[in-house]
Amino acid sequence: MSGALTARPRRETVGVLAALTLAELAALAAYLASVPVAVTSSRYLLYPFVWLNVGAIAVWRVSPGPAGRRRRWLAAGTGAAYFVGLAAVSGVMAVGTGSGVTVHWALPPGWGPMVMGYVGPLRVAAAPYRIGGYLALAYLVYATLADAEASLVGGLVGVFTCVSCTLPVVAAVVSSLAGGAVAVGTASALSYDAATAVFVLAVGLLAWRPDATVGRWLR
Repeated sequence: MSGALTARPRRETVGVLAALTLAELAALAAYLASVPVAVTSSRYLLYPFVWLNVGAIAVWRVSPGPAGRRRRWLAAGTGAAYFVGLAAVSGVMAVGTGSGVTVHWALPPGWGPMVMGYVGPLRVAAAPYRIGGYLALAYLVYATLADAEASLVGGLVGVFTCVSCTLPVVAAVVSSLAGGAVAVGTASALSYDAATAVFVLAVGLLAWRPDATVGRWLR
């Protein structure tokens, strides 16, 4: 498919999504059977699958329209910068000193296996669902910009997918403005709910591009 998504999903899309979901549920069941963990909020075990599945379906169904080489290169560069920006804001990549690579296997599917290590001056903490989600957003930004009727609204929304890491920043700002009266802590668990909702919204806007559709109606 070239350009934005259509409103009605195709039969093969539903089939692929169903196959992905069954495979992920099987992996999750195997994990829970082999690792003695107490599950208090099952939705947090499922959120990584939402990120991965929504991103995979959008990338599979969306392809850029015809564009010149220069436009494609500019779009690719913007998509790469978009990924780096999201990774930096989320803490997936940060400036750090150290050496070595550690793989955390004892995490639920999607959250792990998490790779933590150092690449030159950078510290990398890569959870599969975040890497997959950010790569999907970066690709959709590329496809949007490469399209002749590109729309940037979805890209602007995508910047805010990292709610779980921006909340402590906001708390720090509020704390400084209030003279330290507000305690600064880590993001609450509910931030993952918001992050997932905004991620799905960003993917939807980048894939469907409703503002571009409205623009065509108004012309």
